[in-house]
Amino acid sequence: MAVAAALCAARAGRSVVLVERGPFPGSKNMFGGVVYGRILDGLIPRWWEEMPIQRWVTRRQTMVVDADRSLSIDYRTGAWGRPPYNGATVYRPDLDAWLAEHAVAAGAQLVCSTTVLGLIREDGRVVGVRTDRPEGELRAQVVIACDGVHSFLAKEAGLYDGFDPHYFTVGVKETLSLPSDVIDERFGVRGRDGVDIEILGCTGGIPGGGFVYTNRESVALGVVLGTQALAAQDRRPEELIAELKAHPAIAPLVEGATLQEFSAHVIPEGGFRHMPDLVTDGLLVAGDAAALCLAAGIWLEGVNFAIGSGMAAGQAAAEALRLDDVTAAGLSGYRRRIETNFVLADHRKLAGVADLILSERVQTAYPRLVANIVERIFTVDNPNPKPGFNRIVRDELRRAGVRTRDLARDALEGLKGFG
Repeated sequence: MAVAAALCAARAGRSVVLVERGPFPGSKNMFGGVVYGRILDGLIPRWWEEMPIQRWVTRRQTMVVDADRSLSIDYRTGAWGRPPYNGATVYRPDLDAWLAEHAVAAGAQLVCSTTVLGLIREDGRVVGVRTDRPEGELRAQVVIACDGVHSFLAKEAGLYDGFDPHYFTVGVKETLSLPSDVIDERFGVRGRDGVDIEILGCTGGIPGGGFVYTNRESVALGVVLGTQALAAQDRRPEELIAELKAHPAIAPLVEGATLQEFSAHVIPEGGFRHMPDLVTDGLLVAGDAAALCLAAGIWLEGVNFAIGSGMAAGQAAAEALRLDDVTAAGLSGYRRRIETNFVLADHRKLAGVADLILSERVQTAYPRLVANIVERIFTVDNPNPKPGFNRIVRDELRRAGVRTRDLARDALEGLKGFG
């Protein structure tokens, strides 16, 4: 995240220009809506006393749906509603503007409504950027590219070998207005407590998932869809959102809500194996531009990795400038920092999970299989005797066409990543 990089570099006493394409920080950014606070502890102490949050996430659900059925793992804790908190729903413009205020207070110069068009290079080294402003060349000893998915700057610098569309998704979100007391009643929370629901099996056979997050007086509801599979069929994302809103597990939560905003954003979900090179002479790449988004089923995190990589980039740039070495070798402290903290450690550990989560079995066969098994377990079929779990599982595996060896292989891959 550019604002995190700017804040860290400015605090180190460096001259920093933060270039924002939109009219204000965050105006061109979109995300689901949850930020996890531990990464902020090292950036803004006691951040929870001032960050413009919507609700503290004190209830977390992972839901599997199929047709008109659903199964949820539902966890709630009061500890997440007290300092130092775990996560919160926020509006992205509010978050970015708040962080930008801190960066400016530390000495960074914020330049809005300015598009970076390309890099300035001399003798093979990046020495600045070209912008769409008159006389728009901006010279810099180090450029930190946080220009989002399909980073034009990283591509121009030759850091991307190519893009595999299989590993990109598009997140499409509706923000639905509801009174705060209605949200409290429907989601079973009170005050500033909120809910995060992640959903599997709601995307009509397209690899992806769904989500529902509570804000103070609105609900964020959306789907994340594989771009390649989405383009190969004739259904539109808004149709899938409409189906999700009509599902019996979701419809009572959003009934009567009015559409406040519709937004979309491309997401890099390839994980560790599909990241670009992150460093070259005079240039660092962070956030979505570096494909640093963790899409691992039960963990769907992006903004905390953007903040973490931005902090590391700002610190590494300041260190390289202090040592008067902004070559790739001099900037290698960036890679070292994210190798030794959660940013790359989590991506490396979960390197194989992206393929597993986006597979046809996890996306389509397993949600139906789980729903069938649970339905049979809880269906009272007197006067027939209860069949027993082993028989039910064997019957439903056969019915679903899932081979035992495929199930075992997927379980092993999941254990390697999540274990």
